[in-house]
Amino acid sequence: MNKRNLNRITWGFVAGTVLVVLLMLLNTLHRPEHIVLPDTSAPQGQTEAPGKNSLTVVEVTPETVQTVIATLARPEAYRRTVTTELFWSSGSGTCETATAVLNGWTRMDRVMPDGRVRHSILGPDGAYVWYQGERDIYRSGTDVVSADHEQFIPTYEDLLEVPEETITEADYRTYEGLRCIYAEVSSEQEQQCYWVSVDTGLLVAAEKLLDGERIYRMEALTVDETEPDVTEFTLPDGTVLAR
Repeated sequence: MNKRNLNRITWGFVAGTVLVVLLMLLNTLHRPEHIVLPDTSAPQGQTEAPGKNSLTVVEVTPETVQTVIATLARPEAYRRTVTTELFWSSGSGTCETATAVLNGWTRMDRVMPDGRVRHSILGPDGAYVWYQGERDIYRSGTDVVSADHEQFIPTYEDLLEVPEETITEADYRTYEGLRCIYAEVSSEQEQQCYWVSVDTGLLVAAEKLLDGERIYRMEALTVDETEPDVTEFTLPDGTVLAR
């Protein structure tokens, strides 16, 4: 074998070795796998892998629920109706809020107990509130109120901040046919329960109990992920907020 052929073989071997090492590095440095929750339609004790590119399947427990919640993201555009209910010793009261979200802005329309309709739009530039038939606009910063507070619903992402030992129950279950992550946070007298959709990343239902008695409940079972029109995010003076 002459020297030229030997050099070709040597360089070919080196190039092949480098290629193999690069492929091994790429396989090692791939992004962490997403978390996939088990399918409740499968028989108990069995979990079907979602195709040949199956991802990590984790059990939702009080120890893992914060990690699972952290993987969820809310849709960037949607509309839905949120129903909240307060309970007291002599009765209860119900409130409905029509919500639309677009480009970081949230519009909420709610009928008040006195019959007036309260409109509010919250987003990166602040919060705006006015009542139907009126042109006066109340303005504030988003540090004063959040879209969740305006809808009178808990912010489920707060679960990420609570001490793990206060999460007394967590699992994967359905709520009115919707696949959800369930988490329960308990203190000496109070319990807060959350059902978060694994399909939309939105809070589906929540309850608050005091000494075992329900004092608050919310539900939002249907979501329309059709993008709302920007005209819905217009103030009475004609200012369009979402673009």
